Amino acid sequence: MSDWADDPQAQQWVQHVLDELLPMIEDSAITVSIVPHGPADVKFAVELGLSIMLDKPIILTIPPGARIPDHLRRVADDIVDLGSAETGDRIKAALERLGGS
Repeated sequence: MSDWADDPQAQQWVQHVLDELLPMIEDSAITVSIVPHGPADVKFAVELGLSIMLDKPIILTIPPGARIPDHLRRVADDIVDLGSAETGDRIKAALERLGGS
């Protein structure tokens, strides 16, 4: 098995993260993410990791009935259930509280 660092496609993706994704997160006041089903969503993991490393407030939105791992719950500044009738109000309140409006 070859090292991912030697894979041209992997290197292209890493460069995209550094050139495109990192500046977008740096320029954002808040990170709002939809929590994926299962742990294998690499894009979500990278965005979450960069948001943590850049000390951005994090609002997680979850599909109805989804379970959030305890460690992910501790990282979030707010969690909004997308199945709730108050979803829009909760997101607006979280953005206002965390300085993103």
